[in-house]
Amino acid sequence: MKMIVGIDEVGRGAWAGPLVVGAVLLGGETIDGLTDSKLLSKKERVRLDAEIRQRAQAIGLGWVGARQIDQIGLSEALKLASRRALAHIHHDYKEIIIDGTIRLIDSPKVTLMKKADLLVPSVSAASIVAKVARDNYMKHVDNVFPGYAFNAHVGYGTAVHRQSIDTNGVTPIHRLSFAPLKKYQTAPEAPHADTRLWSHPTTKEIGDEAETAVCRYLEQLGHEIVVRNWKTKFCEIDIVSRRGSTLCFTEVKYRKNTERGDGLAAVTSKKKQQMTFAAELYTAWHNTRNDELRLCVANVSETPPRVIDFLELV
Repeated sequence: MKMIVGIDEVGRGAWAGPLVVGAVLLGGETIDGLTDSKLLSKKERVRLDAEIRQRAQAIGLGWVGARQIDQIGLSEALKLASRRALAHIHHDYKEIIIDGTIRLIDSPKVTLMKKADLLVPSVSAASIVAKVARDNYMKHVDNVFPGYAFNAHVGYGTAVHRQSIDTNGVTPIHRLSFAPLKKYQTAPEAPHADTRLWSHPTTKEIGDEAETAVCRYLEQLGHEIVVRNWKTKFCEIDIVSRRGSTLCFTEVKYRKNTERGDGLAAVTSKKKQQMTFAAELYTAWHNTRNDELRLCVANVSETPPRVIDFLELV
């Protein structure tokens, strides 16, 4: 059986929000109805997303936020998101098929194919899980930044979106390197909520402030903070939060700068296994096995700390 990882992206041309790349290894599973996510209704995408997550052998999502897109450019952001997505595929595979004509991953296993999201089931699946994940993110962002209709246009350059920017200005999730928004690059940013002077903070103070910044960020996305710094002699979890019936276990990674890689680079396969163990132990001790569980990582940087990227790991 030929094991193919399909890769596709969503959000490339959006003015706001993250770029998301999906990677899916179906592993021989046949799922009826797979096609380019853009040709499906929202209801069909959500149904297929659930089936793909249940039946696929492996799924990966790679996210790059607006700030990092502005810093490194869209081409490099596409490559970075693709590498992040593929890093979640821990099973053996023979080939990587990428939708389009750009070699986003440097590997002899890569095949580029136009319209692969129509022709290759694993690529169709990748386009669907990436689309649903990004749409869900923009739905939550719509509550954080009311007045922009993010839930409707999901960050793309519609007339309604343009009018909301003209009226309200840009938000931290807008891509100011994109031509229609470049005029806002020199606009002053809103002051940070924490205005105390950061002269010589200790490592613990920085860590505490980074976690506080992530807690504020999660609360803006509609999370209830359940506990911070949950520890046992076996493991620890930085932040446990709840959003509806979903429990999120967030690892906070702070980097003052990205010279040696950002905080997301620290979430290795081994680290993810440790996070999974900690989440399972927490649910066992607190009798929350009926909840949907999500492992998350917050990439925090700058001084005072602020959230640069927030990713849900598959």
